Amino acid sequence: MTRQLLFALSIALVAARAARADDPVRHEFVINDFKTESGTVLPKARVVYGTYGHLNAARDNVVLLPSHYMAKFRGYEWLIVDPRHPDRALDPAKLFLVSTELFGNGSSTSPSNTPEPFHGPRFPVTTIRDNVEAVHRLLTEDLHITHVRAIIGFSMGAEQAFQWGVTYPNFADRIVATSGTAKCYGHGIARLEGQISALTADSAFNNGDYTAPPAKGLSAFGMVWAGWLYSQEWWRRELWRTDEKPGATLDQVLDHFRNGFIPGGDANDMILQARTWEQHDVGTTPGFHANVAEALRSLKAPVLYMPSATDLYFPVGDARYESGFMPHVTLLPIPSLWGHPAGAGASPADKRFLNENIKKFLAGEAVKGEQISPPNSAPADR
Repeated sequence: MTRQLLFALSIALVAARAARADDPVRHEFVINDFKTESGTVLPKARVVYGTYGHLNAARDNVVLLPSHYMAKFRGYEWLIVDPRHPDRALDPAKLFLVSTELFGNGSSTSPSNTPEPFHGPRFPVTTIRDNVEAVHRLLTEDLHITHVRAIIGFSMGAEQAFQWGVTYPNFADRIVATSGTAKCYGHGIARLEGQISALTADSAFNNGDYTAPPAKGLSAFGMVWAGWLYSQEWWRRELWRTDEKPGATLDQVLDHFRNGFIPGGDANDMILQARTWEQHDVGTTPGFHANVAEALRSLKAPVLYMPSATDLYFPVGDARYESGFMPHVTLLPIPSLWGHPAGAGASPADKRFLNENIKKFLAGEAVKGEQISPPNSAPADR
């Protein structure tokens, strides 16, 4: 298993194992004096994004693809039609696909590429809402797009998709969320804090003012991720052998996590995006009184909610709970042992399941999901 492949799996850029879609076009959008939710003003906030296909004259063929943890804009190619995969859900011959990168990924404005006084550990925590606001400005001001056919998000992209539905309820015709929830609950925060703690325990981290990458901390960080990324059954059945050469060992697989889990990833960037992840809560959107149930009830667009049945990051139970508050939702768990990356087509079966059902949903066809029961615990609605 190559380091590149393991990194791809870790943030679900699993399309690297298949034929790539036609090359997208890379763009940058710069916002001067961007005020974050924390009140900090970034003199120049840069959003990197890629586009596939062409915007039609009516500007009504747009699908937005917000990125996930430490991902670049090519992270959704498992959904995009190419010559070898004509049956995928998104055809750039018909659609204009806009794939954006989160603040903190090392390309968009990040701790690693921002000058003082916001360099490194002094960079403000940017929220999911900050990212949504920046991309809303990108679409409306730069591309003159005021409505999209769909927003499709995996993981932190799903967090963004739900936030779009709450903040801009009339902006999208449909929302698809895979392996991600509308709020990061306590267990997710504990996991992320454990990963951050593993990284920052390295004395070379030096409170974020390191002069060289904190190698021991990055190695520990990768090993903590290793225990959460896939399901326990995935490990028991040794499904890691799917991509291995004959004779490969578990120790070799684990060594890839220890060494170069996210090749070239900057420690402060990785921490920033983890903080963005753990702080997310649609309930804290202004006007919803810190109540996630109230925020989810406000969703107007139909939602296809596709948690992974074995996700340890965003457990399927959280998705079932949230679905009980959504007015127009189809809850369709992905029947996979591949844990979190199932939401980005980690296995061929996952990829087929996602593409078939997302394609139906976008076409307005019926998708049969689980029966949804309303939550029975009012105090937990917050």
